[in-house]
Amino acid sequence: MSTHIDLTGQVAVVTGVLGRLGGIWTDALLGAGAAVVGIDRTTVVPQEFQELLDRRPAGRFHLLEADVTDTESLRTALKTCLAEVGSPTILVNNAGIDQPPSATGGSWLFDDIPAEVSEAVLSVNALGVLRVCQVFGSEMARNGTGSVINIGSLYGSMAPDPRLYEHLPQDPPFLKPPAYGMSKAGAAALTRYLAALWGPRRVRVNTLSPGGVLGGQDPLFRGKFSDRVPLRRMAEASDLTGPLLFLASDMSSYVTGTELLVDGGYVCW
Repeated sequence: MSTHIDLTGQVAVVTGVLGRLGGIWTDALLGAGAAVVGIDRTTVVPQEFQELLDRRPAGRFHLLEADVTDTESLRTALKTCLAEVGSPTILVNNAGIDQPPSATGGSWLFDDIPAEVSEAVLSVNALGVLRVCQVFGSEMARNGTGSVINIGSLYGSMAPDPRLYEHLPQDPPFLKPPAYGMSKAGAAALTRYLAALWGPRRVRVNTLSPGGVLGGQDPLFRGKFSDRVPLRRMAEASDLTGPLLFLASDMSSYVTGTELLVDGGYVCW
């Protein structure tokens, strides 16, 4: 078997495409030859994202406006995808809400976390994945082919370590919302459910869970997090593309219902 991953002729749908990790998945998929249908709540393309598009052949990226909390908007996006690009064969459920530490505060004691904060995270990160699978994944199942990749997180299987944030001057101390880990664990559970449901339809469903991706964190946090990782560093974009393309391609033709942790060994101790 060739080790080169060629996705020419494939149609990949990426939700939350203009978000933090969306550009990583898009660049990798375009680089492997796929057409990419990006879905986001806005069609205003940030400069950094436009720069990555400019490095790739024109005409293979299509941006559609839709919201993972709105099933009807997703159905409209699917109709446009089918009419203008083709039937989806790869689905990357990337849309999500994360709440890293902020200079503006926004932290609470556990018993004071507003319900609307938790509800917003669960609506996008868990129910949003379900909605997208109901619309786009079901289309793949009807066609009898495809790979669904739900973007999870290290915190779907591990608790955040509060000591990583102790140096931050926040009162109360920063507390990562528990709904985040709940939502990512829920997405991994949905992966297993759909892998069993759609296996006979030749649709594979897996979770790709990054752990600690570089993205503007303060130096002290980066150092503390890296000390917790056997490889002694945080993940870079290039660390994520190989696992994504593996799951998207026939290189993983007998892999379904599993979670691939890309965490530098974080969970091994």
